[in-house]
Amino acid sequence: MATAPNRPESLVRSKQRVADHGEVFTPSWLVNDMLDLVKDETERIDSRFLEPACGSGNFLVPVLERKLAAVQARHGRSDFERRHYALFALMCVYGIELLADNAAECRENLLETFSRFLKLEPDDVWRRAASAVLAVNIVQGDALKMTNASGEPITFPEWGYLGRGKYQRRDFGYSNLTERASFQGTLFDAFEEHEIFIPARTYPPMSMQELAA
Repeated sequence: MATAPNRPESLVRSKQRVADHGEVFTPSWLVNDMLDLVKDETERIDSRFLEPACGSGNFLVPVLERKLAAVQARHGRSDFERRHYALFALMCVYGIELLADNAAECRENLLETFSRFLKLEPDDVWRRAASAVLAVNIVQGDALKMTNASGEPITFPEWGYLGRGKYQRRDFGYSNLTERASFQGTLFDAFEEHEIFIPARTYPPMSMQELAA
């Protein structure tokens, strides 16, 4: 998130939260240095990033900003493609956060970043579609226990852009994602090679308007 000029960046909300949850935010300069280590991936629209302790979005917002810059560079001449790939860029950002207020703030910060890029009004249908995506991509839960706030196993959607304004969604258990990553590859990579990576649910292709409904 942006900070006021010449004002030190706040890395804690309160000493009590540090004591209770070990909550300390990563400074923006360090975030950018770390993201530069995987610069090519941060500038790929379809690369997927999962932050298991996402806080209010200190990592995920800069990742989305880099992805949106790539959208502008590659699809800026077509408003249709620019909008649809911007939403796809948002779809490729994931987070888990233990604290409810942080999770809500992370969703809001990502939504505002997306909305600024497309210059959206508060009641715009694209903003509603983005909110629907963030509701399932940013999960309040415990990444170590792999459970959400209700104690149920965490599930994440794999989003794909099929072109011509259509998106595909398939849901996978977080525990399966981590097991897949322990073999090889990356998030959502090559699931079909083993039965445990079959999606828990596959949705029909959907438009942005259907997402926003």
